[in-house]
Amino acid sequence: MTSQPLTLPIDIARSVIAPESYAAWEPLLDTFDRLREEAPVARIVAEDDSFEPFWLITRYDDVMRISKDNKTFLNNPKPVVFATRAATEFSRQATGSNMLVDSLVVFDAPIHPKYRKLTQDWFMPRNLEKIESEIRTLANRRIDAMIEAGPEVDFVKLVAAPMPLHVIMQILGIPEEDEPRMLMLTQQMFGGQDADLSGSGMENMTAEQVVELVAGAVKSFEEYFAGIAAARRANPTDDVASVIANAKVDGEPLPDRDMAGYYIIMAAAGHDTTSATMSGAMLALARDREQFAKVKADRSLLPGLVEEAIRWTTAVQHFMRTAAEDVELGGQQVKAGDWMMLNYVAANHDPSQFDNPRDFDASRSPNRHMAFGAGAHQCLGLHLARLQIKVLFDALLDRLEGAELAGEPARSKSTFVGGLKTLPLRITAG
Repeated sequence: MTSQPLTLPIDIARSVIAPESYAAWEPLLDTFDRLREEAPVARIVAEDDSFEPFWLITRYDDVMRISKDNKTFLNNPKPVVFATRAATEFSRQATGSNMLVDSLVVFDAPIHPKYRKLTQDWFMPRNLEKIESEIRTLANRRIDAMIEAGPEVDFVKLVAAPMPLHVIMQILGIPEEDEPRMLMLTQQMFGGQDADLSGSGMENMTAEQVVELVAGAVKSFEEYFAGIAAARRANPTDDVASVIANAKVDGEPLPDRDMAGYYIIMAAAGHDTTSATMSGAMLALARDREQFAKVKADRSLLPGLVEEAIRWTTAVQHFMRTAAEDVELGGQQVKAGDWMMLNYVAANHDPSQFDNPRDFDASRSPNRHMAFGAGAHQCLGLHLARLQIKVLFDALLDRLEGAELAGEPARSKSTFVGGLKTLPLRITAG
């Protein structure tokens, strides 16, 4: 164990938190390959003190260990990286918290399991079976729209973005006419670093400008869901919005900020990550005609395709943890209070766990990816995500004879949640 912390050069340090790095992707994976070999647990410190120091964790085994040990490694108080201290301070002044949204991803025990229990039955397979036929109908509706618009289409715009958005809004109980607004606010909140998604029209925004944009989206979300909560208290219905509005924990209603955060995380994370994964799977199949034909002919490969899409895409690219006590990790001494980035992109491309990790292989087995996290904070909606992706590609492979790229796909510039923002295809309907 080293006495002095291993600190990365500033150019590497900046690259792992720069949204542009996640848009470029392949050079980022090259960086992670080097770091896993040479500095799997390393300190990132800004020379100008512009962002808070943290440890970067890139090996699969270390990320898994931290994820499962929820007593030693805490989500609170800073679960997501802000690029600068000024941006973090803006959040504190705006909300009194390090986070613009207090949600399930922020809380630790004993609050977290109590909050999670409120809605988890809605997202269990036995309950999702009730809506599978509706999901299939929706998938075919989106495929109809794509075929009608073809042969050259943007898969993200016509299929991957609207389908999971509609599914989660139906579960929440949000009117269909409000879905465009929910999509816009989600893109501003998760894609605020990307001018194409944020709608800001501003390239190269400062971190402070990004946080101001995200804060505006959060405020709009809060105002909208305050109205939904009031309506569901007055007239409860059979949807998740009613469950949250009327929930009690330890005999008390949820505080307004916690309730707003619950709605926001459901509405935003409930579709954006699934959309990114659908687009990633389609990109892989469009690049590989042989694999497209193989899965089309043998649907027993669909579950494997789903898991591989989730791993290969890794829509949630990182979460942060704070050490509750001194601990040794990867030969480094992590101190109580130290902040660390669990980089799921790096972990899901670790060759010690995945052979040829950059290859998309629908037959990959085992595939113990980290895209849903692990431990107490494993993704609440993982079964819903898997179901939607499986149903979509089952329907799509029924109706398409082939698909190929019709242009260069573009990834979003985002450090937290990322994926394709455009996927131009040339499709051949069956």
